[in-house]
Parts: sequence; structure tokens; C-alpha cells
Amino acid sequence: MRYNSKKHHLPPFKTDGILLVDKPKEWTSFDVVNMIRSRFNIPKVGHCGTLDPAASGLLVLVLGKFTKLSQKFSGEDKVYQSDMLLGTETDSQDMDGEITAENDYSQISEEQVREVIASFVGEQEQVPPMFSAKKKDGKRLYKLARQGIEVEREAKEINIESIDIDEINLPHAKFTVKCSKGTYIRTLAADMGAKLGCGAVLFGLRRTLSGQFDLKDAVTVDTLKTWEQADLEIHVRKLLFEKISKLV
Repeated sequence: MRYNSKKHHLPPFKTDGILLVDKPKEWTSFDVVNMIRSRFNIPKVGHCGTLDPAASGLLVLVLGKFTKLSQKFSGEDKVYQSDMLLGTETDSQDMDGEITAENDYSQISEEQVREVIASFVGEQEQVPPMFSAKKKDGKRLYKLARQGIEVEREAKEINIESIDIDEINLPHAKFTVKCSKGTYIRTLAADMGAKLGCGAVLFGLRRTLSGQFDLKDAVTVDTLKTWEQADLEIHVRKLLFEKISKLV
């Protein structure tokens, strides 16, 4: 449905800028966009880089004229805190999917896990998962996947700039990844599990950085629900002032 700000009880929000939101789990990126648009009567709102419902963390929103910068911000490197679970495989490569295999991981050592994780640093090709918003012959892959249809996907070039291991407590391995646009961390975890020979699934994911934007500057959805238009305007102007030298 086409958005009509005149049907709102508030005047249109006219401040252009950026808004950093700490997306909660189970919300889609579009859920956040729609909530912001509706609550504050903002005719134009976009997001810069989708987060899966199972993931949380930094979602960069662009308001008004800044929607023109959506592609620029979406193309920047991202940083994620990741939790990989060995021995489990699902059809979506994360815990939202149906379990397709449960394998023995008892023979896998911490040293092997460290070696395999480190081996994924650098430029490589990655096959997008079936449960993704990418299109094949005009159809979203996740819609085909829900019908039990799997199609061949073209591998995409990605770059894993760095992986820092935060904690290994098997079957869990936690690590922080800095990567290029379009990288699927759940596919990365599944590929690591395949290389280890026991399979793996992404147990948890939190985005902490997107280009120059940091999760520490983000506002929670619960906080946004308490704000009025004036509160949002103050925040957007403040953030724009703090970031303006990097945006021009």
C-alpha cells in the first residue's frame, strides 16, 4: 500500500538524516522501518543492510533525502559477533530453521576449530543460502525454499577481512567477523562446519558495526516507543552533527 502521510494524526516528520537502531531478535528489518515510519509519520524511511529476524544489533536507517545514500551505506563493510554451534545443521543455516542433521562433534578439537575458522579469512566465493531474499528468475529464494524447492545459486565474491576468536567452549565457538557487503554469516558457519566434517549452524548473531556507524550509538526499539517527534528530531540532528564530517 502506498504511504500517505496526510492520513496520520501527526504532521510529517521533515528532518533528513540517519537513525541507528538496535534491532531486537524476531523483528525483521522491515518491521523496524514500518514502526519508525508509522510512529513518527516519516514519509520516506529506508534501511541499509538487512538483518535476519534471528539476528540482533545495528540497523542503519535513512530518513527523508538521506534515502538517496542507502546504497552507499549498504555497500560498506560490516562487523558481526557470531556464535557457531557444531554438530547441528538446519535448512536455514540458523536456529530458525528445521534441523536436518545432528552429528557427532566429539572428535573435533579446539585447535582444529581455530585452524578452520582462520582458513576463511580472505577473498572467496560464497553460495547464498536458499533462505534469503535474493531472486532466481524473479522469485525470492526464501519463497521457493518454503515450498521445498531448491535451485542452483550463483556464487558471489565476498571478502572476510578478519576473524577474531572470542571464545571456544565446544560445541560453541564465538568469533567476531569483519566482512564485505553481501556476506552471509550463517553460510560462513555452515561452510566451517562442513570443512570440520561435523556440520554447524549459526546459533547467534549481533551486528556491531556498519561502515562508520557503531552499535554504541544505536537506540533500542523500546526507547523509540517512548519518544515523540521532538525527541527523534533532537537525536537525528545530534547524530548528523557528530557524523557530518564523514558524510561529506
